[in-house]
Amino acid sequence: MNFIRFSDLCASGKVAGQRVFIRADMNVPQDASGNITEDTRIRASIPCLKMALDAGAAVMVTSHLGRPVEGQFRPADSLAPVARRLGELMQREIPLVANWVVGVDVQPGQLVMLENCRLNQGEKKNDEALARKMAALCDIFVHDAFGTAHRAEASTYGIAQYAPIACAGPLLAAEMDAITAAFARPKRPLVAIVAGSKVSTKLTILKALAANVDQLIVGGGIANTFMLAAGLKIGKSLAEPDLLAQASAVMQAMKARGAEVPIPTDVVTAKTFAADAPATIKAATEVEDDDLILDIGPQTTARLAAQLKGAGTIVWNGPVGVFEFEAFSKGTEGIARAIAASPAFSIAGGGDTLAAIAKYGIEKNVGYISTGGGAFLEVLEGKTLPAFEILQKRAAG
Repeated sequence: MNFIRFSDLCASGKVAGQRVFIRADMNVPQDASGNITEDTRIRASIPCLKMALDAGAAVMVTSHLGRPVEGQFRPADSLAPVARRLGELMQREIPLVANWVVGVDVQPGQLVMLENCRLNQGEKKNDEALARKMAALCDIFVHDAFGTAHRAEASTYGIAQYAPIACAGPLLAAEMDAITAAFARPKRPLVAIVAGSKVSTKLTILKALAANVDQLIVGGGIANTFMLAAGLKIGKSLAEPDLLAQASAVMQAMKARGAEVPIPTDVVTAKTFAADAPATIKAATEVEDDDLILDIGPQTTARLAAQLKGAGTIVWNGPVGVFEFEAFSKGTEGIARAIAASPAFSIAGGGDTLAAIAKYGIEKNVGYISTGGGAFLEVLEGKTLPAFEILQKRAAG
């Protein structure tokens, strides 16, 4: 992907004295009292802010927080707690500016936070008048919020259309580079792991990947539906019998290309869905009517692990079993450790996937961990994200 990198602008000296507007993603969880309970996204935004300040810019940063009603301010929607926490982390006072669309007073070397951008009337609909006002505030617009890259809103898309310069911050640039490596120019074989409870929520992803990947590993409830489509019994396991034709179509699309959707040959079952339920390993052909399939078996895990270790590129979205329950976590752990041991470039995304990566401590062995849930899923569907599209368009002049 061809786009302007903020890091390059800073290195060239073009940022000194300029007004820089950074769209970050600091949409952090809060408790009932408004206290921030997890600040990873705030911490992740700091490198871009420091880059701008070190380059001598007058810096404005904004983010969305929660789901406010446009034009109706409530204290619960304020970025005040975020500004406080960011100030603590950066060891400086960060003023919070309300009603900023009409103008912002900020000098080189200063950093101000602009109140929740989703409070502005017309933000979600990418109102042109609002976008032009935002663009008029800056000399350089920096998009550094991958979690919003799939939305064409005024603070993510419109401002990029009208700002004098529009570029990608370090977080967004890293996502764009990783996505290019995984999808635009993948090293083969390209293996995708797509797991989750329902085929219906990932059907478009499965169809898109079936046209491109060399191997499509399915897990969780999705795998149960594929097992059913392959003629296997799954007992009372979670599945979607009405989507068997769709699952078969995905398998046929892969087969036509000389690729495959490997069906589990052994599984781990239980009679009830509980952490303390006795786990039984059995052949996939021996699942009983009252069985629940909660994980792939050791034979299947070993077979998939061997294929992952021989991959050129791995895309991972979703654990292959109920890894929260120790007795049914071995499949996901085996897949995770195989990805970590593989020389392949790997990209992983999705909340449960990130939780599994953290549980098995393999963060440093995954090529890239994507932070944008919805945006990552849209990339898997083969969609061009609005943020990528406009930044490429602006780079092309």
